[in-house]
Amino acid sequence: MKIMTFNVLSGGEDRFDAILAIVAAAGPDLLVLQECVGWEDGARLRAVAEAIGAPAGERHAVLGRANPRPNGRRNHVAVVSRAPLAAARVHAPEALAHCLVEVELSLAGEPLVVLGTHLNAGSEDRRVTEARWLLSLVPPARLAEGLWALAGDLNGLSRHDPYPADLDARFAAAGIEKYGSPPRFDTMDTLEASGWADALLLRPRSSRWVTAVRGRAGAQVETRTDYVLLSPRLTGRLVQAHVIDVGAASDHHAVVAELA
Repeated sequence: MKIMTFNVLSGGEDRFDAILAIVAAAGPDLLVLQECVGWEDGARLRAVAEAIGAPAGERHAVLGRANPRPNGRRNHVAVVSRAPLAAARVHAPEALAHCLVEVELSLAGEPLVVLGTHLNAGSEDRRVTEARWLLSLVPPARLAEGLWALAGDLNGLSRHDPYPADLDARFAAAGIEKYGSPPRFDTMDTLEASGWADALLLRPRSSRWVTAVRGRAGAQVETRTDYVLLSPRLTGRLVQAHVIDVGAASDHHAVVAELA
């Protein structure tokens, strides 16, 4: 089973053919998409479902309607599954910048719950608040008991990725303030401390780890903010994980985790 997360950037309208080609080539069984701006009519959601071979309809595709940003834009989160969903729920409390889509399906006869989300882009403090809300939804004891996956653009840095020693100076040169100075790793630390495990760290297929290049011309910084995280029991089913280079189709590369 392949779980894939991909931020399509502002709805992806002018790049939609390329986005469809990428997800079709990857062939995920379950796909989580962020920044599905303007997808309310269902047309692009249906096209994505068709591209990965998922039947049409709400038992296979869910659009999580996000909270509005100050500019009125809604960065919706979508989940598309080839297998029928046993349950689906959208969470959009004030604690979340956007929303979280919770879906349940079966993995080898046992319930698998996948959470798709997109955390705050501008503030580590806000991201930590969102992470703590998520932990209230799935406290450590509940996480340890079941099969859970968390996939999305978490907008946080992992201290386990190979960042250079002068990361703070590079962020300053690029005008990047969203991670704090010195750069903070609190969001991912909070999630990992509760039992979530990073699939790309556990079983990388290659050395590729960057999913987003930030900054301006001449002062860019390689980062990763896109993750597939797994519960302790689900890590035993992890075969491999990898980053898919999407070229100019988005400003984020995709991440895939393959489960037995």
